[in-house]
Amino acid sequence: MLNRFYGAFDTERQFKAGDPADYRTPFQIDRDRVLHTPTFRRLQNKTQVFWSGEYDFYRTRLTHSLEVAQIGKAICHWLLAGKEGPLSADFFIDPDLVEAICLSHDLGHPPFGHAGERSLNFFMRDHGGFEGNAQTLRLLTERIFSAKRTGMDPTRAFLDGVLKYKSLWSELKKDDGTPPEHHFIYDHQHVFLDWAMGGNDFPAEYTPGKARDAFKSIECQIMDWADDTAYSLNDLSDSVRAGFLSIAKIEAWAEQNGHPTDPGTPLGELTKAIRARKVDPFVGSRIGKYIRSTHLVEDNNFMSGTTNRYKYRLEIDPEMRAESKVFKKLAFEVVFLSPQLKQLEHKGSRVLRQLWDVLAERYIAGQPIDGQFFQLLPADTAEEIRSAADEATRARLVCDFLAGMTDGYAVRTYKRLFMPDFGSIGDLVG
Repeated sequence: MLNRFYGAFDTERQFKAGDPADYRTPFQIDRDRVLHTPTFRRLQNKTQVFWSGEYDFYRTRLTHSLEVAQIGKAICHWLLAGKEGPLSADFFIDPDLVEAICLSHDLGHPPFGHAGERSLNFFMRDHGGFEGNAQTLRLLTERIFSAKRTGMDPTRAFLDGVLKYKSLWSELKKDDGTPPEHHFIYDHQHVFLDWAMGGNDFPAEYTPGKARDAFKSIECQIMDWADDTAYSLNDLSDSVRAGFLSIAKIEAWAEQNGHPTDPGTPLGELTKAIRARKVDPFVGSRIGKYIRSTHLVEDNNFMSGTTNRYKYRLEIDPEMRAESKVFKKLAFEVVFLSPQLKQLEHKGSRVLRQLWDVLAERYIAGQPIDGQFFQLLPADTAEEIRSAADEATRARLVCDFLAGMTDGYAVRTYKRLFMPDFGSIGDLVG
């Protein structure tokens, strides 16, 4: 059945028209292309909260992405089931498109979680910065699924759906030269942003930063809420299992921050679930509530006349949004800021720092190491860097290599380069 929600503007690809003989929809093709890339599979060994491989039940970037995709699709089905409209059997938000966006939303994240992201951004401070969402855009448009380095040629709706941020690095750079910490795309990516917007310029009120980044397609908004849902609930489950969250810690944090723990309150229900050893059922039922807390409202903006993807805004029940913020704040302050995880973050940053230093000396500056030009990177990667036109491009390609590493590959490479008693011929394959 034809879905009137999308038109040719949404399904257009930048370079190549779709194959009319393909039985799949354009958005199913987008999803399938992502699923079958090594980049997606590498998420299984990238940190979500706790270092991947630490224990087999902790979530990784891969399992997190799968859970976000399930929640995103469920939101699509919930919105379609709404009796008040505006969706119908032939006018609906495509769950395959939302699934593709959700599966892709963390593709660009480097090893060692947000600590790795901050480290790479610091290393690239003179070359346009590093940001996980910007790197996702780079992978989809320039790196994966193509030997010619032209990306997977996504549809406009899919590309726009992963654009959580729409401000350029240079637009957020402060007057004193201080580069932005996060929430930007790379300057050269303006061509993809312009294409996603169909050549429409942002009106003056959409200033770079929060105002512009809040302007998201409906599919991107769904992905964002699905991500918040998974982050604020599923990561709590891991934290309880790992021993980072206990009833005593939750109650102490709640008292310090003025949050009630009475029966029926979010924190009261969480401590009740921990006491009864029913955290997973608690998380599962809460996910359902977060999904059902959504509804659509019509919007009017400079893109709403071009595509239905900007004609509607996702509204979240204020009580559920407030609860999500409490759970996220709890996880951040009690778990993510704990000395144990900060020590691991320090270790991951140190690994990336030493890898960056040696690769920057050899491949960005082009200097010999101890008088020798050691071949430290795979031949095709080294050749691409050698052929780069300038230092900034060489730095970006070295950054690509490090960002694409899994936690385990980064550690093994570090050991091979810096630990005399580690490494053998059989260990050379990453």
